[in-house]
Amino acid sequence: MASEKGQASASETGNLKWWQLSLLGVGCIIGTGFFLGSGLGIKEAGPSILLAFIVAAFATYVVFDALARLTAEHPEKGSFCAYAKHAFGRWAGFSNGWVYWSSEILIMGSQLTALGLFTRFWFPHLPLWLLATIYAVLGLLVVFIGRNGFEKVENVMAIIKILGIVMFIVIGAMALFGIFGDHGTKPDITKDYQSIFPHGMTGLWSSLIYAFYTFGGIEIMGLMAINLKEPKDGPKSGKVMLLLLTIIYVLSVGLAILLVSWTKFNAEESPFVIALNDYQLPFMPHIFNAILIIAGFSTMVASLFAVTNLLVTLSESGDAPKVFSKKGKFKVSLPSLCVTAGGLALSIIMSLLLPNKIYEHITTAAGLMLLYTWIFILFSFKKLLKLKMADKVKRLIGLLFIVLAVSGTLLEKTGRPGFFISLGFLIAIAAATLIMRRKWKTSEA
Repeated sequence: MASEKGQASASETGNLKWWQLSLLGVGCIIGTGFFLGSGLGIKEAGPSILLAFIVAAFATYVVFDALARLTAEHPEKGSFCAYAKHAFGRWAGFSNGWVYWSSEILIMGSQLTALGLFTRFWFPHLPLWLLATIYAVLGLLVVFIGRNGFEKVENVMAIIKILGIVMFIVIGAMALFGIFGDHGTKPDITKDYQSIFPHGMTGLWSSLIYAFYTFGGIEIMGLMAINLKEPKDGPKSGKVMLLLLTIIYVLSVGLAILLVSWTKFNAEESPFVIALNDYQLPFMPHIFNAILIIAGFSTMVASLFAVTNLLVTLSESGDAPKVFSKKGKFKVSLPSLCVTAGGLALSIIMSLLLPNKIYEHITTAAGLMLLYTWIFILFSFKKLLKLKMADKVKRLIGLLFIVLAVSGTLLEKTGRPGFFISLGFLIAIAAATLIMRRKWKTSEA
């Protein structure tokens, strides 16, 4: 299935060990979606959000396992786009690539705006556009220095993020057992249905999307998996990474819910800061604000790296102008990096000029488009590999959980517009794909 060129490329550049890919995955995945957005999930589901995290972790594992096994069998640049193309034709690779590229570009604008807001915690007088631009330039510089530099930066930030969560778990456990004294009233969580599912199963259903957002980024691991020294170690790296993430997610969020009533959580503050507000620890807001900035910058850089390199791959396969695959003497294609920078600038402008609700709907739609990419990965998996019965069952359960997460956005007013906007994006990309199919047919004739 894979081209000789793709396989040769994999053998030449494969020097990544499985544990390095696991650490890289942690760096790409843990971001503001967890440190900040999980508060929204708690608000929707209450204590049952922990079940949502487990469901999302399982579906994420199914998707990454499929992607890693495809990479092990057929190492090829372009990852999920290349596999979609081989499975269903050129239209699938083209549309899949541009769905992913456009969704990441839109999400990055909101990430940069969030980074600016976090930084204004210390520098309230600096304009938001200036802070967003500074982070954008720093992110582009990391991408410009190449894959090795990107891996080192992400690995360092991954360790900082893990240490930050572990720090909260330790301090939260100490607070729970009264080491800081008795401050505030701890919530009375019982084992009855109403206490665990305060908004019923509907609340759990609508919260799934927020749990899935905390695992967004595995597709970037798929793009990096071609650089593994042993491609067959891909599934192992995913298992270790997702097990680690699930444990620290459930432990940290569970502790937060045990310390403070779930009704106190919101989208403006990190749930981990809210959980410790009553314990008068003046260093906590500053530490977590720094961790939020590191987390947001890390996931933003990972997205930048992914979309820049994906544009190169699309160019090499003829699904984008040839100029985007020219690297010259640099480690990265400057034309691709310039297009990414342009898209990033447009996204920043949109995030600053559009009313908050409208831009939130657009970024929600972009997040949903990532899940559509996951669905396509599972379809390609079935088409290209011979699956055992256990794989088929696992795949169907994963698909079901992703569809539940997507459809759950229709249950709440804030998510509903994003769902329909995501369909609008899909229709626009489908129209572009139809136009390109006619050109391909003309050129082949």
